[in-house]
Amino acid sequence: MSNTEETRGSTRQTHQDHLSQDVESNSPRLSGSSGHPHGMVNGQKSLDLCSQGFDGRQPSPLTSPLLNDACSVRTDDEDEVRRKRFPTDRAYFIAKELLTTERTYVKDLEVVTVSFQRVVGQDEATPDSLKDAVLSTFEPLHMFHTGFLREVEQRLALWEGRSNAHIKGDYQRIGDVMLKNLQALKPLTANLHKQSDILLELEKACMASCRLESLCRDFELQKVCYVPLNVFILRPLHRLVHYKLILERLCKHYPATHVDFRDCRAALADVTEVVDQLQGSLVKMENFQKLLELKKDLLGVDNLVVPGREFIRLGCLNKLSGKGLQQRMFFLFNDVILYSSRGMTPTNQFKVHGQLPLCGMTIRESEDEWGVPHAFTLVGQGQSVVVAASSLSEMEKWMEDIKMGIEMAKTSNGPSSELLTSNLTDSKCSEDSSAEAESEDDTPPPNALPEKPSPPRGNTMVHVCWHRNTSVSMVDFSIAVENQLSGNLLRKFKNSNGWQKLWVVFTNFSLFFYKSHQDEYPLASLPLLGYSVTVPAESENIHKDYVFKLHFKSHVYYFRSESEYTFERWMEVIRSATCSSSRALPSTRKDLY
Repeated sequence: MSNTEETRGSTRQTHQDHLSQDVESNSPRLSGSSGHPHGMVNGQKSLDLCSQGFDGRQPSPLTSPLLNDACSVRTDDEDEVRRKRFPTDRAYFIAKELLTTERTYVKDLEVVTVSFQRVVGQDEATPDSLKDAVLSTFEPLHMFHTGFLREVEQRLALWEGRSNAHIKGDYQRIGDVMLKNLQALKPLTANLHKQSDILLELEKACMASCRLESLCRDFELQKVCYVPLNVFILRPLHRLVHYKLILERLCKHYPATHVDFRDCRAALADVTEVVDQLQGSLVKMENFQKLLELKKDLLGVDNLVVPGREFIRLGCLNKLSGKGLQQRMFFLFNDVILYSSRGMTPTNQFKVHGQLPLCGMTIRESEDEWGVPHAFTLVGQGQSVVVAASSLSEMEKWMEDIKMGIEMAKTSNGPSSELLTSNLTDSKCSEDSSAEAESEDDTPPPNALPEKPSPPRGNTMVHVCWHRNTSVSMVDFSIAVENQLSGNLLRKFKNSNGWQKLWVVFTNFSLFFYKSHQDEYPLASLPLLGYSVTVPAESENIHKDYVFKLHFKSHVYYFRSESEYTFERWMEVIRSATCSSSRALPSTRKDLY
């Protein structure tokens, strides 16, 4: 992307600008609305990273959002007044994190109880069993958390000194509110292990009804459905994990003599008991949800979602063929590796070209053998594939996870890879035949059946990994679930003067930007894979407290938080998204294989 566009800052008129043909296809720009809803950039469709632009059109990630007309610019005087007015105690900011994330959680529940019900719940194509399961699970939760949010808001208002009660110190605590509400929530969590039943029921219903499948696809393209629908369905389980983490921070902060310590410790014991009971179900459901999501992204493979199959890692590797190195998306499971290319079909899905069963596979570094940096070779069952990672760390992550998958395949009674071969264009052993098949990446064979019409998919992690040339593992997804965050931040572009006040939600490895927490849907998003998060250097002349810097190649954004605690939290969660994990899978997940 040109420096001219980067420096327009807060005065840019992105909505009217047309993208030039020399824009990088992997540009990390925030997605906003674009004059090219499905425009071609370098021969590729622009990556849609947010469900829709706020003008109703499909957005592009290649432009920065024009939020200045909708968002206030904060002055330093306002900042100083605010600091003098509100508490500075760390416990207050931990409690405020509970408030801000609860606001987002209630909005997420409304996506299911209001928006989804409006579209699907009233349609006769939806089975009564599915309607009943969604209603009985989500309606009581929405009602409960709406009341809980109101209580937390009232307590924080008192804590901030908007009444005389804070003088006595009676309201400078949150443990009593959490303890009372977590005990009241217990009966509603008893059936949360059945969330997988809702996922399965929804999947079966969509397979049985083209109309319902179409309704669900259309719903996922709505602005309010800013992450995949199945992610919203698992939110109640993830929220319990967030309560546990918030209470752990409070208990760590308070001395044992603090008035709030006993209630916080009791509340932590209650929520820990529930989370421990649901942990096994949660791991299985996260894997099931991920398989369902990958199924939508892939063309040319049947029966991806079968009992016993576990997702391990997905991402870009360069595959060595007769044409040289070609970018491919690889998908590692506990029984097989699939490799694919990005299709140029209207669906924007990835076309699977081949599979490599893990049973009997060996892996070796082969940089010297082929003269290609970060290269390694996969050998198994009469075929071998040479691939190269984008960096040494990426190669190490892939090799570590593949070796672990090979070991698991030796002892696993998992799925049979034969189930995957039916529609693969290139499942033969010969590399010559596979190279021939790959020469037709973007052109279906003449005798191929027409694809089922489907909306473009561009807001998924598969597409982000493709454009950023990186990978992400199931461990990363699990960590990301724990590291959700919401709150106000001030944002500044690299060459602009003003700071924009935005409501920011971090989830699914992305930042989602709103005018305020009351907005129904995000106006823009920024996927963080591939980014670095640091603090500004002295030479950058920011001279403000609690500022962190996001940068990718030449693209730079600054964000200001309100306190040391919130600064630490934003840095922590963003690092969890920008620095993918190379840790081995936890033993609980290995046991599930």
